[in-house]
Amino acid sequence: MTSGSAGSTPPKDLSPHRQEMPRVNAVTAEDIRASLKAGFSDFLARPVMSGFFGLFYAIFGIFFVWCLVWLEMLWMIIPAAVGFPLVAPFAAAGLYEMSRRMERGEPFGWSEILTVMANQRNREMGWMAFVTLFVFWVWVYQIRLWLALILQNSSFSDFEGFLNVVFFTPEGWTFLAVGTVVGAALSAVLFAVTVIAMPMLLDRETNFVTAMVTSVRAVVENPVVMLGWAAIVSVTMVLSLVPAFLGLIFTLPILGHATWHLYRRVLAPVEG
Repeated sequence: MTSGSAGSTPPKDLSPHRQEMPRVNAVTAEDIRASLKAGFSDFLARPVMSGFFGLFYAIFGIFFVWCLVWLEMLWMIIPAAVGFPLVAPFAAAGLYEMSRRMERGEPFGWSEILTVMANQRNREMGWMAFVTLFVFWVWVYQIRLWLALILQNSSFSDFEGFLNVVFFTPEGWTFLAVGTVVGAALSAVLFAVTVIAMPMLLDRETNFVTAMVTSVRAVVENPVVMLGWAAIVSVTMVLSLVPAFLGLIFTLPILGHATWHLYRRVLAPVEG
């Protein structure tokens, strides 16, 4: 497989029944440590370009929150901020391509990376983006549902009032508990179907169904390690939101690069 084939040219045959399922390797905590170390090295190798993707994601998050304030949907700020990291895997496509080229010792600039990202619209990555955004939409919708069912008798006219209701009333505690359980379930499903699928679609000529099934297999066959990775990503991303999303400038690139290296350890190389 040449370096440009998977990233720039759409696959010719993506029939799910013709796809041979990749072999999933057993991974350990050492693989996570090594992947994080490699991801940090990739970030240091190209900090400006890597940081650009994190900055873009952070600016989008700030703009998203500003829109909620402008629309006077202040009650959506916390749910949106918590659910915002769900779309991070798709946003990291450029980081995967950077790590892939650095791994192979190939020179690259902005044009090469952005071209590969633009070409993903002709490949299966677009379907994965749809899956990701659909789960995010379900997340937002279920928050509105629980607000209507649980907090229907509560009143709040501003963001501070909403926080008081959520954190200092029995109804608010019920809302938090139910929302946390449902949100955790949605996050677990999305993590399972995307953690390996996203870099796999960038790297190989395959369809998104095969990629999602392979990703789920990787989680099922390595449950402790992959759930540990999910915890690291989740905690890091949430903490990165605290300083006005600006922590994402550093954490998103490092985690994106690290995800690529973890993918390379989880899946056996393509034969031939």
